[in-house]
Amino acid sequence: MVNTAANANVQALRRSPAAHLWTDFEVAVVVGEYGVALREIPFQRMVGIRVDPLSEAGQRIGARTGGLPASCGQVTAGPGGVNTLWLGPDEFLTIAPDDGGADGGGLAASLVEALGDGAGQAIELSSNRTTFELAGPSARAVLEKSCAADLHPRSFATGTAITTEIGKIPTILWKTGDDAFLIFPRASFADYLGRWLLDGMREFAAGNTSWH
Repeated sequence: MVNTAANANVQALRRSPAAHLWTDFEVAVVVGEYGVALREIPFQRMVGIRVDPLSEAGQRIGARTGGLPASCGQVTAGPGGVNTLWLGPDEFLTIAPDDGGADGGGLAASLVEALGDGAGQAIELSSNRTTFELAGPSARAVLEKSCAADLHPRSFATGTAITTEIGKIPTILWKTGDDAFLIFPRASFADYLGRWLLDGMREFAAGNTSWH
């Protein structure tokens, strides 16, 4: 996409679903042994894919994304920070960093082109969800207060992504590190879930003189 002056103006007007909570996120950071921090990663590119991964169209999609996951929980990595999460046997979510496009059309258009005339769909979903990162030694404990899934490392390994509920909000949860999680709520639930997670972090700030 050509980054015209008009497009630059659109970019300046963008506002993420949880932008109004960013100051609260900064204030709530807890450091040290029981540390935990929450932030929003805005404007990531997301494309929903429906395709048979064994079909020719699925193989073409995989060539663009670094491969399609083959089983529940699997995440595949491709070039340019592209990652694809397994949502079902023929359903996937491809995620990439913000590329500055006003409509996110670059990634979606590339995957639509890869589908060709094959059966399937590639739908631009960048405005459908936002991304929260919850990280630190107490991140799992915060999530365990209200997450429906078993988050113990024996059940939820690093690199795994699942669909679950947090605070009764349907979401996608991806464990990106031993103490780091990416959470993908729908945009309409960003305020609620952001405040819910902030509330879950408060106990770890009690008595911690390093709390900002």
